[in-house]
Amino acid sequence: MKLYLKNPLVVLDLETTGVNIATDRIVEIALLKINPNGTEEEKLYRINPEMPIPPEVSMIHGIYDEDVKDEPTFKQLAKILAKFLEGCDLCGFNSTRFDIPLLAEEFLRVDVDIELKKHKFIDVQAIFHKMEKRTLTAAYKFYCQKDLTDAHSAMADTKATYEVLKAQLEVYEGVEYEDVKGKKSMPIVNDMEKLSEFSSYDQNVDFAGRIVYDEKGNEVFNFGKNKGVPVEKVLREQPGYYGWMMDGEFPLYTKKVLTKLRLRMMNK
Repeated sequence: MKLYLKNPLVVLDLETTGVNIATDRIVEIALLKINPNGTEEEKLYRINPEMPIPPEVSMIHGIYDEDVKDEPTFKQLAKILAKFLEGCDLCGFNSTRFDIPLLAEEFLRVDVDIELKKHKFIDVQAIFHKMEKRTLTAAYKFYCQKDLTDAHSAMADTKATYEVLKAQLEVYEGVEYEDVKGKKSMPIVNDMEKLSEFSSYDQNVDFAGRIVYDEKGNEVFNFGKNKGVPVEKVLREQPGYYGWMMDGEFPLYTKKVLTKLRLRMMNK
């Protein structure tokens, strides 16, 4: 099925030094841009993460320190990547929980101003898990009737994700899905805004889900002793909490969001 696109759609996949959004780095990024007119552009970059790649991680994606020691750093590529993503919707497999949050961290580390939260996200894994509960390899087999023989290669995973998305739209076109609260049913449609809404797992304010929206649309903390407590209330009544989070090992984007909320409160 051909995608109905209002904006270009960039399907992406990262290979990294690990799975910690706050501390790990990208070693490879694959980008497949599908334009509204149907044309496609591919970009594949190996990246020097400026830190060792753990051997057990290299054994998964096949990228070792020697492979990236002479490659550009993320800082050297950041503006090129930001330009390529400009005005695009974003798609991936488990991308809203991992790829996009980690990518946002990388941009923040090198002070490149790109607000990824303004983009629409379509998470193929979320659609698959809500409808079938499987992995990418299984999704590829289930929807495309093909074996993913080169799994954990960034471009292979990226292209497989794109194929799965198109196949999902054919399989589920017009099928209604009831949300977890049973309040509404949402038919699967070939529309990136609707798919972005459908494939969202949560109401995160930041990418990591440390701050979320409650049922009334207020920002509340989603962890620790202040879980469920409005951010502004905590900042007013526990003035040291802001400094504790800013000094802690929280993602940079979480700190950025917290700072915005603190400034908003102070300007009221």
